[in-house]
This record gives sequence, structure tokens and C-alpha cells, in this order.
Amino acid sequence: MRLVHLDLKGAAPRVSYLEQVFPLLSQLGANGVLIEYEDMFPFKGELEILRSPYAYSEEDIERIQQLAEQHKLEVVPLVQTFGHVEFILKHEKYQHLREVERFPNSFNPHVPETLALLKSILSQVIEKHRRSTWIHIGADEVFHLGEGMDSKNWMSHNKGDVGTMYLKHIKEVLGFLTAQFWGLRVLMWDDMLRKISVGALRVTLVARACPAAVPFLTKYVESGFEAVWFASAFKGTTGPAQAWTPLSYHLKNHLSWLKVMQVVPRLAPLRLQGVVLTGWQRYDHYSVLCELLPISIPSLAICLQTLVNGGFTEDAKRKVLDMLGLESVQLEQSTCEGRGAFPGVEVYHMVEQVNGHLKESILKALEEESAIKGWFSPYHRKHQFGNPRNMESFGSKVLKLHEDWESFVRDLRAQLERIYFPDTVEEWMEENVNPHLDQLRDLVRDYR
Repeated sequence: MRLVHLDLKGAAPRVSYLEQVFPLLSQLGANGVLIEYEDMFPFKGELEILRSPYAYSEEDIERIQQLAEQHKLEVVPLVQTFGHVEFILKHEKYQHLREVERFPNSFNPHVPETLALLKSILSQVIEKHRRSTWIHIGADEVFHLGEGMDSKNWMSHNKGDVGTMYLKHIKEVLGFLTAQFWGLRVLMWDDMLRKISVGALRVTLVARACPAAVPFLTKYVESGFEAVWFASAFKGTTGPAQAWTPLSYHLKNHLSWLKVMQVVPRLAPLRLQGVVLTGWQRYDHYSVLCELLPISIPSLAICLQTLVNGGFTEDAKRKVLDMLGLESVQLEQSTCEGRGAFPGVEVYHMVEQVNGHLKESILKALEEESAIKGWFSPYHRKHQFGNPRNMESFGSKVLKLHEDWESFVRDLRAQLERIYFPDTVEEWMEENVNPHLDQLRDLVRDYR
């Protein structure tokens, strides 16, 4: 299986955009999507507090699954059940369930209410995904586990360590799933399991690793695992505020995983069940947005075709260019030549402009124009005086630059609004456009 990860804890696309993207995923070689909803799920009743104001409706969730089915994509919902639960524990209502009172990252596994809450969250998500045969329970990066008083007491009374405590909670979650939802198969990330000695917990496992995974795989064979998945990345791993996807970095990641895949047959009876191509949209619920989905479609296409072809062969390259309507791809420069014909290509080109030119063109105007430095310094602006003769020498140039960028940004905003909800558009502009454009706006305001 080749699942493409949709991380909806940031920049969740409108369903109308997914209608364009799903057929492309299927044509590029994906046969499933791993959907991490977080606050975009239409939680009901007691859980309604968890919903984003822009959460998908129940009809949207149904539509997403119909689209997936239409394009032969298996839907695997992902529900975090231990760490990465800021979207739950940030609410006052659930604050008492934190492992460490100050931090909203991780659940305290010793409070009975934690499991009760997880059962109702899992039930609501699974109820709306009756066609799904898999569920992913996250369970990675349980920061601060073992630091809370309840955990310290538990470890001293039970002569246990963080590992046994972690497994105890995971077994409770798995116990609930196997009892309530017969036949549903479970995936989880494996980073926390690596610190745990060879045990006999039999779940299917996703090795989310740098591809130095072979020693871990041997350990999992000894622990009785029958199948593993690997998790690569097509975006969202090169910096929390990364705006542009580095193509060669992600291609190399997939080429490394292909090498690990060649080792798996020697580890029989262990078999490789699938690969998840992760595409993180935020590092956690509180961090800024990293690359938007339209920006990383060339990367996703390259990575999927690399897996399908066993390398980035000439065939793979040709197919990527044909499917995306591009003339060529420069891997090292992370650029694509050609107009492109993929969903969101307008946003792709416009973000390229922002990334490559916005900051530089404004800095150039403000820093290199000697008339601004000499006759319109911060001091002049603060005290509101200046010689009109000298100001006119740079005025028309600055006004033109300002108008050009404002007009460009209006178009960009309109394109983003076709794909995203207003909160995403606002956040992306605040992070990537306004810090630079505001300097120009302020200068123009003072000049006028």
C-alpha cells in the first residue's frame, strides 16, 4: 500500500480541492490516504468543543470517502491517542488530563477519564469511516511521559519504567478497538517503541525513521511482529516555517527507503505491508504552517513515482512531467519549468514569486535608494518633515512597487481562497507576505 498523508491540523483544503487532487494521487501511484483530522473532524455532543470553526461537515467526510472510493484510494483515519493531543488538551475542559499540568502535549494515562475520552473520540471517527479497514492511533512523541506525579507514583509502586507505562496505555487503546470494532487493523508510529526492550506486543507497526532502520527491524522480528510499514516524507520535515519544498532532499529520502526495502525479504517472516508518504502541515498544533499542499505536488509526484518505479528512472521522470504539465524539473534548485497543469498550480507559481522576489525587491527599494536613506530616514518619518524635492525623486518608483505588489497579493489571496478556508489564508499571509510588505506599506503611508 502507498498512502499519502493529509495532515489537516493546518491548512486543511476545501473538499472542492480534494476533488481535483484525489484523481492525481491515484494516477501517480497512490492507493490510499492517511487522514489526520484533528480539529477538522465534525465532533458531536460533548466533543463539539474540539471542532475548528471551519471543521468539515458530516457530508464533507462522506464526500471525501466517496471521492477516495471513486479513485481506488483506501481511507485510513489517524487519531492521536497519547502524544500530539494539543488540540484536545488546550481546552480548559480537558486540562486536568495532561501528563504535566503546564504542557498540553500528552495525556496522563493514569486518569480513567483519559481512556473514556479517547474511546468516545475514536468511536465518533470510526463510526463515520465504516468502509475503512485500518485506523492509525498515532502514539508518537509522547513528550514528558513519566514526568507527572501520577506517573512517578505508578512507576515506584509497580517497579515499572516509562516503556512499560507506555505499553500499558497502548494495550488499553488496542483492547478497546479490538473489542468494539472487530476486524479493524491498527497502525501506530514506532519511535516510542524503539526505547522499549524486545516485547511481544503484536500490532502492525509504522517505522517512522531515518532509513537506518535495519537494526530496529531485526528487533521487531524478534518481538514477533509480522508486518511493518515505512514512513517517508514528501514535505513538512525540513523546518517548521519552510515555505518551499526542497525536491532533491525528499527524493533522496525515498531512494534511501528503497534500499531498506531491499533488506526486508532477508528478515522473513517479516513483510513490508506499505509505505506512508507523510506530508506534515504543522510540526504540532501550535506551530506555524509549513509548505502548502499545492507547493509540494511536484515533490509528491516525484516521490510516488520513485516508489512505483523502484527509483527516479527516466520513465518516472517522464510520467511526472506529463502528469503535471511541466517541461522540466531542476531537482537541486527545487524548481519546475513550464506552466504546469496540476491542482493549485496558480498558487504554486505565485508562492514562488513571494519566495523569490518579495523580500528582495522591497529591501532593495528601501535599503539601496540613497534619497530614502538621506532624506526620508526613520528620523524624518518619526518627526514628519522632509524636502518635497528630494522625496519626489524616489516617490513614483516606490508607489509603483507598492501598487504592483498589492495587486499581486490580491490575486494570490483570491487563488488561496479557492483552496483554503479564511483562517489559513490569513495565517499564511501574516507569516509569509506581511512581514515584508508591511515595511513598504508603512513607508508609502508616511510618504503620502
